[in-house]
Amino acid sequence: MDIDLWAKALHILSVIAWMAAMLYLPRLYVYHAEAGPGTPQSETFKIMERRLLRGIMNPAMIATWILGLYLAWHVYGFQGGWLHAKIGLVVVMSALHGYYAGARRKFAEDRNAKSARHWRIMNEVPALILVIIVVLVVVKPF
Repeated sequence: MDIDLWAKALHILSVIAWMAAMLYLPRLYVYHAEAGPGTPQSETFKIMERRLLRGIMNPAMIATWILGLYLAWHVYGFQGGWLHAKIGLVVVMSALHGYYAGARRKFAEDRNAKSARHWRIMNEVPALILVIIVVLVVVKPF
């Protein structure tokens, strides 16, 4: 049994779960912003957002980091410009995750000040970062 292959497989699964949540949560924010505070829809969105963040997004990010750092150290020896760039982008993705988590707290307290348009734009950011990360990992341009 090759532990590195298992680590890669679990890392990929964690990344998929994290990215699915990172793409879905701001979409929920679009609908939540359109629903307005105090509506029955708003209360439903609060539950959905909390469960998505705590049940999927946070654990998937943690697993992604743990497995990714294991692979970076054990498989790649932290060598390669592509790897450093990838880790930098994962830090950016993690910061975006934190921004989304902060927004969830504001929505939960009916204090969201951002428009649905803002959340539509923010919905595209993780996809752009993900494209660059995948290219770095597959092509290893430097």
